[in-house]
Amino acid sequence: MTDRGKILDELKWRGALNQLTDEDGLRKLTEEKAVSVYCGTDPTGDSLHVGHLIPFMILKRFQLLGHRPVIVIGGGTGSIGDPSGRNSERVLQTMDTIAANKKKLTAQMENLFGTDDFRIVDNYDWLSKLSMLDFLRDYGKLFSVNSMLNKEVVASRLENGISYTEFTYQILQSVDFLHLFKHEDVQLQIGGADQWGNITAGIDLIHRIEGPEARAYGLTNPLMLKADGTKFGKSAGGAVWLDPEKTSPYEFYQFWFNQDDADVEKFLKFFTFLSRDAIAELVEATKTHPEKREAQRELARAVTKFVHGQKAVDQAENISDALFSGDVAELSADDIKQGFKQFPTVEAPETAENIVTWLVDTTKIEPSRRQAREDIQNGAITINGTRQWELDFEVDPSTHFDGQYVIVRRGKKRYFLVDIKAAK
Repeated sequence: MTDRGKILDELKWRGALNQLTDEDGLRKLTEEKAVSVYCGTDPTGDSLHVGHLIPFMILKRFQLLGHRPVIVIGGGTGSIGDPSGRNSERVLQTMDTIAANKKKLTAQMENLFGTDDFRIVDNYDWLSKLSMLDFLRDYGKLFSVNSMLNKEVVASRLENGISYTEFTYQILQSVDFLHLFKHEDVQLQIGGADQWGNITAGIDLIHRIEGPEARAYGLTNPLMLKADGTKFGKSAGGAVWLDPEKTSPYEFYQFWFNQDDADVEKFLKFFTFLSRDAIAELVEATKTHPEKREAQRELARAVTKFVHGQKAVDQAENISDALFSGDVAELSADDIKQGFKQFPTVEAPETAENIVTWLVDTTKIEPSRRQAREDIQNGAITINGTRQWELDFEVDPSTHFDGQYVIVRRGKKRYFLVDIKAAK
């Protein structure tokens, strides 16, 4: 068996397979040739989040074993709206917004997949050329309304209602598969479990037009749930984005580092490219020394490197070490911006000021002068990583972090971020 032919066994071991339309046929195809495989995403937002990573991790594994990924960024379908996974209609976006989102998603995909043996296409290029009459005569005639109503994505919406626009989404996605089959030699579509109906509709369309012997296949990944039954991909602050401006690399790293022991083996298998032996060792380490969180650390390192690069891993771990030790003086202003979002934040002017006055009147970190003096004299106050004992010390915001921040620690663990604002 070639490396290419190992892909299905690899996906099974990693818990990445939910449904396959024809396992024997797809296995034979992957052993015969490098298969063009497609996954789509609509530019309904300006960034993907970690939930979107699930099917794209599968696509990446196909790429690493010698197959050819094709990604559809749906400028056409994005203007309609996929009803999958929703209980209400999407708000239609302007074409300008869709174009801006497409540009950002394209950059994210190129970051994950590179540019070699990889294609990004936009279904607007072919869907926009369809007239209403062509759509109805060439494709609508081939779809049974009865069958469409039975698809889970539609059936789940019938009680609350679904517009004709979203109802036709599965036809448009089917046309995508047919177009890619004919013009990009794509023979496999992958997606989330909620895409099964759309994927099988596309295969049916290919068989109707190209003949029943046409070799087209579909594959979905399982719904990703955590051990407690909740849906994977959310943090206390909401979605965890791939865009570093929306979720900083440090926050991204911490999301993975904070995963529960009960989930870490599943996530190591699914979201990393570590070997079976390496994962087995990390799972054993979790059982024997869970307090060290070695498995979570390797998970965080691997996924952060995949999405943001090694430099982001180094930065996240540098911030983590500084927060644990209290030695924050060597951090950069960007490190501070990333790593201190979760701490109480106050604003202060850029002028230098006596420490007691600054702590009480300017920042209100201390409730009173008496408490401020007591904490300083007891060694409980550090400014920018340096413990301050003297009551006549002057806090000068310009001395650290490019004059943008002052970091105060009161006691061993309580941090405050002081955001320095220039006088207007």
